[in-house]
Amino acid sequence: MTMFAWMAGLLAVAGLLLVLLHLRRRLAVVVVSGLSMEPTFHAGDRLLVRRTRLARISVGDVVVFETPDWLGIGEPPPPERRWMVKRVVALPGDPVPASVRAVVPEPRVAPDRLVVLGDNPPASFDSRQCGFIDAGTLLGVALRRIS
Repeated sequence: MTMFAWMAGLLAVAGLLLVLLHLRRRLAVVVVSGLSMEPTFHAGDRLLVRRTRLARISVGDVVVFETPDWLGIGEPPPPERRWMVKRVVALPGDPVPASVRAVVPEPRVAPDRLVVLGDNPPASFDSRQCGFIDAGTLLGVALRRIS
């Protein structure tokens, strides 16, 4: 093997590693649990998620965020992160939807917060029960289901 071929191979491997590291920082895979997003997503579906911040979210996007600490009242937090999948219905500055006003007295969504609902309301724990979701818990936007 010539020195040129060896160097070209080394550069190709290094380039591939850089691409994989970049993708790992930009994308994640999350598994859906529960019935709250049916019929859009079902328990066990794997979702490809693009990591992003609140400024790049739109109403109607399906987002993934960290399960709030208060969800398991009286239980210690799980050792691993648990994710929730919901649809965004309001962003900072938007009017608070009527279905959420019982738990959120403000007329508009607060800065760095969002309002989310599940696609299957009877089976969804969402902003109708807990109010605003902190944007700091946001992982990203679900791009698509993967098999």
